[in-house]
Amino acid sequence: MHRNLYSALLYLLTPLVLLKLLWRSLKAPDYRLRWGERFGHFPPPQQRGGIWIHAVSVGEMQAAAPMIRTLLERHPELPMIVTTTTPTGSRRVREMFGTDVFHVYAPYDLPAAVKRFLLTTRPRLAVIMETEIWPNLFHYCERYNIPTIIANARLSERSAKGYSTFEKLTKETLGKVTLLAAQGKRDASRFATLGMPIRSTQVTGSIKFDIKLPASLQEQAEVMRRNLGTDRPVWIAASTHEREDEMVLDAFAKMRKVQPNLLLVLVPRHPERFSRAAELASQTGYRVCLRSEHRACPHETDVFIGDTMGELPLFYAASDVAFVGGSLIPHGGHNPLEAAALGVPVVTGPHVFNFEEISQLLLTRGASRQVKNGDELVAVVLDWLEDANQREAVGAIGKTVIDENRGALQKLIQLIEEQLERRQTQR
Repeated sequence: MHRNLYSALLYLLTPLVLLKLLWRSLKAPDYRLRWGERFGHFPPPQQRGGIWIHAVSVGEMQAAAPMIRTLLERHPELPMIVTTTTPTGSRRVREMFGTDVFHVYAPYDLPAAVKRFLLTTRPRLAVIMETEIWPNLFHYCERYNIPTIIANARLSERSAKGYSTFEKLTKETLGKVTLLAAQGKRDASRFATLGMPIRSTQVTGSIKFDIKLPASLQEQAEVMRRNLGTDRPVWIAASTHEREDEMVLDAFAKMRKVQPNLLLVLVPRHPERFSRAAELASQTGYRVCLRSEHRACPHETDVFIGDTMGELPLFYAASDVAFVGGSLIPHGGHNPLEAAALGVPVVTGPHVFNFEEISQLLLTRGASRQVKNGDELVAVVLDWLEDANQREAVGAIGKTVIDENRGALQKLIQLIEEQLERRQTQR
C-alpha cells in the first residue's frame, strides 16, 4: 500500500523531474540526452544474466571501479551492467571500462521503468553502491528473484532522519534487500534502526581504503610539479562547490599576505562549474592557468584550475597541502582518502557527515585537521606550509591509516561470489 502511494506520487512528479533535467542541461547539456534510458528504453545487451552494478555519480564510480575490475578478472564469463544517474558518472564509466561493460543510465524508480530495465538486462545479481534505497527497484528485484546487495553502505545521521520520515515504506523496502555490506558499525546501526534486518547485515569496512594508485603516478606528479613550480608552495582545494570557491579564494588572499609565492590549485567538483571557477578567480584579480590548455604554467600564475576529469590524484600528488571540499558548506564533504594515500596532509571544514567514520579516524590518528571556517583554514594551511617536517609526519600517518584499513574490497567480493553461488545452486 505504501509503495503504491509512493509510485503514484512519483508518476505525478515525473514532469517536474524532466523540467529539472532541462534546467540542469543549461549548464551541462548532456542532461538533455538519453532520456529513454531513464525510463528503461534502450537496446538490450548482447549477453544477459550478468551482474548489475549501480553507482550514482563520479564518487561512487571511483569507489566501485576496483570491485568491477576484480569481478571482470575473476568472472570473465559474466556480462557486467554498470549504471549511473549523472552524465559525469556516465563519462567516467566509459573512460575506465569502454566496451568491457554494458552501460546505460539507471531507470527512474517508476514501476514500468524498473520492470523494463530488469526484463531487458535480466541480471542475476544487483549491487547497489552506498546509499540508494529505492522501493520499486528492490520490490521488483525480489519479484524476479534477483538478489540485491547494498555495497559499501553508508548512512549519515541526517539521511537516517530523512528516511525515518517515511518509516513504514523504508522498513518495507529494506526488508527486501538480500544483504547490506556496511562501511562501519554506525552505518549498520542506523540502517537497523530504519528496519534493516540484522541477520542480513555485515560490516565490511569502506572499499575506499582499497585505493590502487597507478605505478606511474609519482613520475607524472613530478612532471606536474615542475610545471606548477618547484620553488613555490602549492595548496590544492579539491572538489569544491558553489559558494565554497569564494570562501577558498578569500582564504587564499589572506595566505598570500604571508606566502606571496603561494599557488592555489582549484578543482571544482562538477565540470559545469570549471569555467565559473576560472571566472571567479580572474574577477578577483588573479592570473589563471587552465589544465585543459595543456601548456606550461607561467611562473606568474596565481590560480591553476584543474578543469579535467580523472586527474584529481595527480593534482593531489603534485601539491603540498590538500583541502577537501564540500565541507565548508553543509554538503557533507568528499572522500579524503586519495590525498591521505598520497601522503598529503588533509584539512576539511566542519561538514563531513558523508564520510563521518573515515574523517573521524583520520582526525583521531592525526592525519588530518578540521576547521570551522575560512580563518581557521588559513591558519592550518599556513602552519603546514611553513613546517616541512610536520607535513611529512602527517602525510606518513595518512599512508599508514590507509594501509591498516585495507581489506574491505576482498570481503565484499567474497559476499558477492557467495550470492552468485547461491543463485547458481537455485537454478
